[in-house]
Amino acid sequence: MGYEIERKFLVEFPDVKKLDVRKRIGITQTYLVNGEHDSQRRVRRIDEDGNISYTYTEKIFITPVTREENEKVISGEDYDRLLKQAKNEFKPVEKVRYAFNYHDQLFELDTYPFSNSLAIMELELKNADQLIDFPDNVRVLKDVSADKRYSNSALALAGRFPADKIGEIS
Repeated sequence: MGYEIERKFLVEFPDVKKLDVRKRIGITQTYLVNGEHDSQRRVRRIDEDGNISYTYTEKIFITPVTREENEKVISGEDYDRLLKQAKNEFKPVEKVRYAFNYHDQLFELDTYPFSNSLAIMELELKNADQLIDFPDNVRVLKDVSADKRYSNSALALAGRFPADKIGEIS
């Protein structure tokens, strides 16, 4: 297993045409019953320009921004078999991910069909204290790295973003 350090931000839905988009990926993410040591398990169906692939991921959360992650590519047959272990209370997450560069940082912008005004922007870090150079044309509303209400699993359960007062971060 590898470690992943990631920060997540709630942002206003930006004009995607103004971003240096490297990839546009359609993702269907389905949560499975938890694994050993209460690990979070999921499968993804990934559509990148009509090329379909599947992944299986297990995560163990260490801190709000650090997790142990094991991800592997699986076959369509394995994907179909694993879907039988889906958590019934969670709807699959449908999202479009835009991967874009800004000042030598690779951001991922996740957009959801239930909102045309908000999105989640993520950045994997080399270390938890790394400074982030935010894109000029993306308005960051708040850091949601430690707010479980903005996790994909919570969004899958709610089918919407949380209704709360949003404060802009500087």
